[in-house]
Amino acid sequence: MTAKPFLKWAGGKAQLLEQFRECYPKALITGKIHTYIEPFVGGGAVFFDIAQMYAPQKAYLYDCNEELVLAYNVIKKNPDALIRRLKGMVKQYHACDENERKEFFYRIREKYNRTKKTISCDVFSARWITRAAQLIFLNKTCFNGLYRVNSTGGFNVPFGKYRQPGVFDPQNIRAVSTLLQNAEIRCGDFTECENLVDADTFVYFDPPYRPVSKTSSFTSYAGTGFDDNEQIRLHAFFQKLDAERGPLLMLSNSDPKNVNKHDTFFEDLYKGYSICRVYAKRSINSNAAKRGEISELVITNY
Repeated sequence: MTAKPFLKWAGGKAQLLEQFRECYPKALITGKIHTYIEPFVGGGAVFFDIAQMYAPQKAYLYDCNEELVLAYNVIKKNPDALIRRLKGMVKQYHACDENERKEFFYRIREKYNRTKKTISCDVFSARWITRAAQLIFLNKTCFNGLYRVNSTGGFNVPFGKYRQPGVFDPQNIRAVSTLLQNAEIRCGDFTECENLVDADTFVYFDPPYRPVSKTSSFTSYAGTGFDDNEQIRLHAFFQKLDAERGPLLMLSNSDPKNVNKHDTFFEDLYKGYSICRVYAKRSINSNAAKRGEISELVITNY
């Protein structure tokens, strides 16, 4: 079975994979890349694509969202226990009528938020399995599959009212677990991968996108913002790796010209690097009539 993302995640790359394959470096395709690093793993669509098509020897996956990292590590270490826990939750959920399902959702959400401070994300424990199951359940039954937290770090997305939500696929969980056996999943800032990078490494950066409108920000998923200063800090790290360690680098981000043809923020920032455009169906406006295919940027040092 082909492994695919086990969560819905803002800005997911599944729909762009065919275009991305045209952007991957030749060294990856010919098997000359030994290490793959993704400092913002998110839903993991690009990692799953690369791991299955090109099988690098080692992968390092980072994200600053500790809940997401916890879920990845649960799937890697104990997929069967997670599947059992999810089966129990889904069975209870499907036994409820519509009003009871809403109440069930909010009970799970309350437990998830209440126990947040009691979970150590540093040492694997059986409690991780329950928490990962809660995250996956909430993600697939909440409104629009969003992951959003409030100022205190509490998950605050409302109930989604789906009649038959596909909460999880046991075969996919196991397929993801198999791929993760050659990966290390760590919680941390994107700069923490620096010492792992060398000339045989391919690094793909998929940061929280720079908002192209007031309604399109994806930066609240970890409870912290990723503003223009963070985009500039990321550019400095991209440039440092390129100059000092010689890896192959690829970065994606929003294209400001979708809404302002004079906005050259990324073209100025990454001047001297290769910049091309790919096309995705994204919602950049609260008005459904103004949603559709938009361009995104892919920046490489090759």
